[in-house]
Amino acid sequence: MNIWLYILISALVAFLIRATPLVLIRREIRSRTLRSFLYYVPYVTLAVMTFPAIVEATESPLAGLLALVAGAALAWFGGSLFQVAVASCLVVFLAELFLV
Repeated sequence: MNIWLYILISALVAFLIRATPLVLIRREIRSRTLRSFLYYVPYVTLAVMTFPAIVEATESPLAGLLALVAGAALAWFGGSLFQVAVASCLVVFLAELFLV
């Protein structure tokens, strides 16, 4: 089959998914529950894509889990993005050094 047809159909579907809410919802959303739900959708989507990748990106899933916990704890107590990244990398390195 023609690859351009597949690309066209994919583009059309992507456009319809994005355009449908703009066409159907013309006024401000007043439902407190729906607004709250829509506010948290990007964060949940990012978490669902990121957390499994963190755990599966290492040789041992336990090393990834330890790094995730260490990074989350450091971020919770005010660590900068750089500090969290370096600490997580060190935890993975040490965990894989001793676990594998």
